[in-house]
Amino acid sequence: MLERRHPLLVALLSAGILCLAAMPSRAQDAEEEEYKPQLPEVAIYKAMLDANKQTGWIQFRDYDDRQLIYFTALQTMHCRLSEIRYSINSDALDQRFPLAKCNPQLPFNLPGDETAEYVYISLPAKTAQTLTIQAVWDDGAGSEIVVYKPCDNVGDATCAQIKTIKKPSKMLQQPKPADSPVRSVQSPIPGKTFSEPKPSSATRPAVE
Repeated sequence: MLERRHPLLVALLSAGILCLAAMPSRAQDAEEEEYKPQLPEVAIYKAMLDANKQTGWIQFRDYDDRQLIYFTALQTMHCRLSEIRYSINSDALDQRFPLAKCNPQLPFNLPGDETAEYVYISLPAKTAQTLTIQAVWDDGAGSEIVVYKPCDNVGDATCAQIKTIKKPSKMLQQPKPADSPVRSVQSPIPGKTFSEPKPSSATRPAVE
């Protein structure tokens, strides 16, 4: 009798029952949505860079008749860097230190690297009197240019002193949208817009 007298009411009630039946399924779908790790804000990395400036973005060490130069402090920031530019005994900034592939789950970790390729460079003893260095962020902005020199009489301890600090003389070329290492964890890098390093240096490994 209800269907004959109030067909619209029956239809509305039926629709309401169907909606209620579907709600638990939607809630369950939302609960099961996988969380994707997010990189910390670049401001955190910039604060880290500034905090490490006095003690050294790089460290010199005399060891076993070699001069080792460690890039450890900067490598911990690799997820927000596009380049580490440096030069030895000049201000040319014509060499590049390799950056590890970014893992958003471990944004500050040093890469596992048995060859030390991502940790230090090895030179003949007393080669580097100064090392000029600049960090380039994932948006193409360049940091201050800092010139470091080895500390005096520290033996085989790791140490660096600031010799001079310079401001970038001009704006760096802005990268293409896909050049950001933050985006590179999601898509392949088509090619850098920055100047090419010397053959002896390396670039960030391609994303698999």
